[in-house]
Amino acid sequence: MTRVALAFSGGLDTTVCVPLLEEEYGYDDVIGVTVDVGQPASEFEEAEETAEALGLEHYVVDAKEEFAQLCLDSVRANATYQGYPLGTALARPVIAKAILEVAEEQGCTGIAHGCTGKGNDQLRFEAVWRDSDLEVIAPVRELGLTREWENEYAAEKDLPVEGGDGGKWSVDTNLWSRSVEGSELEDPSYVPGEEIYNWTQAPTGETQEIEITFEKGYPVAVDGVEYDPIELIEHLNGVAGAYGVGRTDSMEDRMLGLKVRENYEHPAATTLLNAHEALEGLVLTQEEREFKQLIDQRWSKKGYEGLIDAPLVKALEAFIDETQQRVTGTVTIRFEGGQARAVGRDSKYAAYSAEHASFDTETVGKIDQEDATGVAKYHGFQRRLANSVTGAEDEDDAVELATDGSGTDEDE
Repeated sequence: MTRVALAFSGGLDTTVCVPLLEEEYGYDDVIGVTVDVGQPASEFEEAEETAEALGLEHYVVDAKEEFAQLCLDSVRANATYQGYPLGTALARPVIAKAILEVAEEQGCTGIAHGCTGKGNDQLRFEAVWRDSDLEVIAPVRELGLTREWENEYAAEKDLPVEGGDGGKWSVDTNLWSRSVEGSELEDPSYVPGEEIYNWTQAPTGETQEIEITFEKGYPVAVDGVEYDPIELIEHLNGVAGAYGVGRTDSMEDRMLGLKVRENYEHPAATTLLNAHEALEGLVLTQEEREFKQLIDQRWSKKGYEGLIDAPLVKALEAFIDETQQRVTGTVTIRFEGGQARAVGRDSKYAAYSAEHASFDTETVGKIDQEDATGVAKYHGFQRRLANSVTGAEDEDDAVELATDGSGTDEDE
């Protein structure tokens, strides 16, 4: 008997994939796998109810701890893509890995997803699955299905779906972020209302300050209370979200070249990333900060591509880990006007001296202020030299034009 494991959410796409895998691909048995990376309980209820109605063997895998740890790893890399924290991108490889493990345990010869051929997730799932010997199947992409066709097919087969995706927007939620797209949001000029948001309240004039503690680049406590990674993220999603922190409206460039509009909510991610960068600014040297920006950008790009286990990432993380040994201390964050601003930071590893930087002290350690005179004289020397040479050439050209008569209008 041939078996195929399907990444199953209970929504329209994955529901229609169940009979299609049997009818179009000839599989005798389909099993559904749902992976928990922090979705709302209602999504698991929908998946379980739909699976039961379909008579589908259904597995639920808890991967929240692994995903939460990856999210905090991304903080050490200051990971964002085109201005927003990575969320869905980081979750997909975790989900794909968990589904593959179930598929292999259950003796499947195939593994399938319900992604279209237009998005990023197909690439992120398959990057993990193609390391295996299982046949990789993408019915929606391979059969060129549209949402209209799927609705008609579901009605014809009397499949347990209600109104397609069950809502006006296409929403993807995990522990780290919530994305909203589709419907009117596909029009870049459309201004969404508060109804698209769930994790964040509209910003008000109220403010609040919290203190976040870091150890070697990892956030470990808020206001002196220690949390495990899952609890920490959930706590900050609630606290920061109440002040409207973590909203992004983005025109995103996908891996396949399409430009799409995405709306995101990510209160905890925004708060932790801002706090972490503030602490790095205190403890890292100028050279480390500048070079780490390049490292962080490459880490973020691989994270967006779903290739977080690539050899390059391991090399990047070696540099990141070395720098993070000193990123220990506290950061005070103020929630104000929808922003999470660092307004204070402290660390025993600070590469900073208030005495040296103060306007009220005459010297910088053993260095006198007048010692900077020589530096000031040399600073910009090559610029002055280059500009003087260029200026002399311009003057010579002007003299030549005047003496040979060119540039005049005598012959006109």
